[in-house]
Amino acid sequence: MANLSILKNGKARAIRFSTLEGICKALQCQPGDILEYKNDEDNQEEREV
Repeated sequence: MANLSILKNGKARAIRFSTLEGICKALQCQPGDILEYKNDEDNQEEREV
């Protein structure tokens, strides 16, 4: 439950493969369906707003 809260709020910096696997099994999806890559420049801009 704590992992889901961190992911939902966008605070996660990493995710274990086992957690990702569990989420994908529960949602019957692929990792690319729920993850989005953001580079450090994008993250810095969001923090400044």
